[in-house]
Amino acid sequence: MSGVKLIEKALQVFSPTHLEVIDESHLHAGHAGAKDGGGHYIVNIIADAFVSKTRLQKHRMVNDATKHLFPTVIHALSINAKAPE
Repeated sequence: MSGVKLIEKALQVFSPTHLEVIDESHLHAGHAGAKDGGGHYIVNIIADAFVSKTRLQKHRMVNDATKHLFPTVIHALSINAKAPE
């Protein structure tokens, strides 16, 4: 299963209304993390689970949900987590 699919699967715990995972690993070819197999990803997620949460809390929630994918699948993860407006 691809890194994108594994991340999407892990983040389903939040029942997101929007989820986009972008693989930017190709932009980091030769980087130490890429050499070891971990990829660089951007996550854009909107979910009710983030209502009334600080930015730090949202990031911790996403990192906790994906921690089993570090460092083999994920080397770097940029997180844009929001509650529905």
